Amino acid sequence: MIELFGSALITFLVIIDPPGCAPIFAGLTRGTTPAHRRAMAIRSSLIAWAILMFFALLGRPMLHALGISLASFRIAGGIMLFIIAIDMVFERRTARREERAHSIEGTPEAEDVSVFPMAMPMIAGPGSIASAMLRVSRAEDPAHVAIVLAAITVVMLLTLLTLLAAGQLIRLIGDKVEAVITRILGVILAALAAQFIIDGLKQSFPQLLA
Repeated sequence: MIELFGSALITFLVIIDPPGCAPIFAGLTRGTTPAHRRAMAIRSSLIAWAILMFFALLGRPMLHALGISLASFRIAGGIMLFIIAIDMVFERRTARREERAHSIEGTPEAEDVSVFPMAMPMIAGPGSIASAMLRVSRAEDPAHVAIVLAAITVVMLLTLLTLLAAGQLIRLIGDKVEAVITRILGVILAALAAQFIIDGLKQSFPQLLA
């Protein structure tokens, strides 16, 4: 149980990357009142949590309805996470996040950033949604599902705290330290993605990969 919780916790921490969301959030809410920043942080975290819960709980029935096997989804999800890992290692993911943030500056959407771009796609993006579905699909019983959902909830609480303290956090860790952390997390995510692909291939071709 502890191993499952730790594995799921690390997976979502790496993909959601709360320290990486902090500077984007600080930039999007620059010049607003503390009450507005606090409201945006709480709302974006709650919306992202609801999105991840929805796909974690209903993702498997959706796949079944579409005729997609869990093995196929694991392989596809692993490939997607591996691409995200490469972007993290080479700092391309941060650049794209900043481009999304700049694209709404000066528009009506800039006032309320809780849904777009913070909740989705910066927090609950394709990678975190795929991971939620993958983790729950690998759960063997309801207790394991509850552990995965608990890990998602803990990460979302950490994300909320990070957004609330975005300004102080940026000053504390600095750009260089954040870049190093992002690259290390990218390598870890690449290994997790490879494991997802291996699990999917083993399930699809049990005789060949026994």
